[in-house]
Amino acid sequence: MRQPKAVWATAGASVVAFMGIGLVDPILPSIAKGLDATPSQVSLLFTSYFLITAVAMLVTGFVSSRIGGKKTLLAGLALVVVFAALAGTSNSVGELVGFRAGWGLGNALFVSTALAVIVGAAAGGSAAAILLYESALGLGMACGPLLGAILGDMKWRYPFFGTAALMAIGFIAITALLKEQPRPARKTSLLDPIKALGHGGLASAAASAFFYNYAFFTVLAFTPFVLNMSPYKSGGVFFAWGVLLAVFSVLVAPRLQKLFGSLKVLGGSLVLLAADLIVLGYGNHATAVAATIASGAFIGLNNTVFTELALGVSDAPRPVASAGYNFVRWFAAAAAPYFAPKIEEWSNIHIPFVVAAVAAVLGALIVWVRRASLTHEAEELQPAHASEDGVSVFAN
Repeated sequence: MRQPKAVWATAGASVVAFMGIGLVDPILPSIAKGLDATPSQVSLLFTSYFLITAVAMLVTGFVSSRIGGKKTLLAGLALVVVFAALAGTSNSVGELVGFRAGWGLGNALFVSTALAVIVGAAAGGSAAAILLYESALGLGMACGPLLGAILGDMKWRYPFFGTAALMAIGFIAITALLKEQPRPARKTSLLDPIKALGHGGLASAAASAFFYNYAFFTVLAFTPFVLNMSPYKSGGVFFAWGVLLAVFSVLVAPRLQKLFGSLKVLGGSLVLLAADLIVLGYGNHATAVAATIASGAFIGLNNTVFTELALGVSDAPRPVASAGYNFVRWFAAAAAPYFAPKIEEWSNIHIPFVVAAVAAVLGALIVWVRRASLTHEAEELQPAHASEDGVSVFAN
């Protein structure tokens, strides 16, 4: 807990950055009503955000290795402030989707650099720094829907203005408290992350994570329409979901890995997530609420193990391996919010969850079939040292 002010400033801004991912969850129906849009149109808020995030994975290392960590953080924060504020002024769903894309670029620049900055400035070693960062991530994922519900209950535009204000405070704090970080000895090229995917283990981890992320973001982006609750109630559900995600990511996953090994934990958690999605899709309303909250536990486990696996399975530098891995998996995060409502339109409300469950099972099958290429270092990973490159569960 005894950390320099610069570390707390970066960690605090990280909380807000991760809040932005789930901020719109409880107000998706309100946005649809306010802008006279369909669920599939409103879900493009996630699609544009994560599509830009995926592409930005190839850019963040290139930028930060040239201008330094502090300037990259500030550039990302500035973009979030501008585009989050503009999102609150939107008069059409098209404008909102476009501004959300700009927000995604800023968030990618910030979160892909934040952990490296925290590790470089923190006292107590990298393990303490990474734990602090993972805690910020979990807190942000839990509080995002809650803030969205509180502000969105007054007006759907207010969560966007609130995020812009909080990120502006983070910008000022980092400007004042954080010293410039040393630049990497070697500059990263735009193609380095793509080349890293030539490693069989990293490619296998990325492919499995692609299918997992489709399942994950079906829960995050499509479930609010299925639950059809008020912003407060929906925010409460996803707050509980985020708390489970944080607890299982930071506290439970490392213990299970020590007991069973990373691959067994990952495969089992993906299968359990698939079962949970079937229950969510076919249960009554109360069951769907419980299954939504429970999915946070499996998502927390998967996030931690996938990140550690991707960063340890190849001999590529961690920033490069992480960028390549996340370049692949974030495309699924962009696809799920768009296709889930479309699948419902083409079939019924149950089938999007069946598709997501199948995706989770496919992710588990890849882990099992490719276990030989994934075993290199996977069972020896130390959970506390998962993401020293500055890219963790969501951002990377």
